[in-house]
Amino acid sequence: MSSRSYAISHGVVAPLSKLLWRPIITGTENVPPHGGVLLASNHLSFIDSFAIPIAAPRPVSFLAKSDYFTGTGVSGSIRRAFFEGTNAIPVNRHSSRAAQESLDAALVVLREGRAFGIYPEGTRSRDGRLYKGRTGVAWLALTAGVPIVPVGLIGTDKVQPIGGHFPRLAKVHVSFGCPISPQAYAGMPSGKARRMLTDEVMDAIAALSGQERVDAYNELPPGATGAAVGI
Repeated sequence: MSSRSYAISHGVVAPLSKLLWRPIITGTENVPPHGGVLLASNHLSFIDSFAIPIAAPRPVSFLAKSDYFTGTGVSGSIRRAFFEGTNAIPVNRHSSRAAQESLDAALVVLREGRAFGIYPEGTRSRDGRLYKGRTGVAWLALTAGVPIVPVGLIGTDKVQPIGGHFPRLAKVHVSFGCPISPQAYAGMPSGKARRMLTDEVMDAIAALSGQERVDAYNELPPGATGAAVGI
């Protein structure tokens, strides 16, 4: 996707969204202006992947179902143009290797010095609580040698609840926390390093979002498919 396409899409979508929802945005100074960086957020709604790029001070790539890029007709073309214009990366959710393919796609983005958004919970919280983080976020940070900026979202589940088809007007808060460096964990055994770094990230997200914690993984609903890194 060209920088021109992103500029046009972001130049239209961001101002319109801010006018409608008037999000409260804090901590943008914590997002490094250059270089690879992970934005690790809680996950409450389908619109989270729009709320974060709208609020962030630099372009942010997220994963999106490959189906969004292959639609036909007028609606399919509009949807495809929108996702292409917002830095979305297509991933086949039905692949048996969806999780690893998602991580590989994210790693390319980070090594190119760009920002990548990730949901350590792996899928949306259906009850509003914050679940245990999966360690893909730490694997990416340690492998690419990039910082993690925790993000706390509040209110996006009120804009578009799970199962809702149309956005509603509701107050949204987007908070960017202080960057977390993976360097302190680099010399540890890999499994321990990933778990400890992920837990630190989830602690930071909890402090920003104020959510109740759950010491268990958030599983996909029956019949659903997706990568554990959160698409």
